[in-house]
Amino acid sequence: MDKIKKGLGRGLSSLIGETKDEVQKNQLPIIDLIPNKYQPRKIFDEANLNDLTNSIKERGILQPIIVRKSSDENSKYEIIAGERRWLAAQKAGLHTVPVVITLADDLKSLEFAIVENVQRHDLNPLEEAQGYKKLIDEFSYDQDKVSKFIGKSRSYISNSLRLLTLPNEIIKLIENQKLTAGHAKILVGLENANFIANKIIEKKLSVRQAENLVKILKSKNNRRIGSKDPNIKDLENSIIEKIGVDVVIKNNKKNKGSVSFFYKDIDQLNRIIEIIKNNY
Repeated sequence: MDKIKKGLGRGLSSLIGETKDEVQKNQLPIIDLIPNKYQPRKIFDEANLNDLTNSIKERGILQPIIVRKSSDENSKYEIIAGERRWLAAQKAGLHTVPVVITLADDLKSLEFAIVENVQRHDLNPLEEAQGYKKLIDEFSYDQDKVSKFIGKSRSYISNSLRLLTLPNEIIKLIENQKLTAGHAKILVGLENANFIANKIIEKKLSVRQAENLVKILKSKNNRRIGSKDPNIKDLENSIIEKIGVDVVIKNNKKNKGSVSFFYKDIDQLNRIIEIIKNNY
């Protein structure tokens, strides 16, 4: 593609116009449509899909589905944009759907799918990153080109792609909506990412609480004293994991000493106070 298009800024109608290949608008049998092989979206929210199904039952499909002739299956049409409408139409019992048939190569098909989903905030951050990576890996885009096409900063694209460096176990947790994108961003680059992820789920930590836990563990590792009794270290870590604030235990040979709680903001202080009030 000679010219880099700012897809999100210009919208789907602009991208359709640029193909100069729109041939017709009509109705097609719903069974003649197949999903877009470049669809970045993997998860379709069931509640939203049901809402769209009810809307289609009442008012029909208001916006045509954009399709191209399939290169893999004769007599079939591959959906470029509008897969959610197609799924909802099936649930609504429709036999035909309105379509715009256009000629588009694989790159154009992927661009359509990314633009439609990102414009409507239908992609989770992982799916969004996978869409950008596909542009880079399969169509020789670089991060600057993706940035200009999407209309977002290069740092936004770079941070988005970093999500894909997370361990597969964490990526599956994001896909299954057990971890949010906010949690995932905290975990990028951590050697103990799996451990932190499990603690987030187990303790139902908010993003802010997870950030504090990471800071605590990092500071704890940085200043850990090698000669400290391993049992004391384990006890400190156990308390940190349970309450989410930094703790230092000083214990002498006579088993006398002190327990210090360190809080960084009023929320952490309130958390310490609540734990003490509720348990003692």
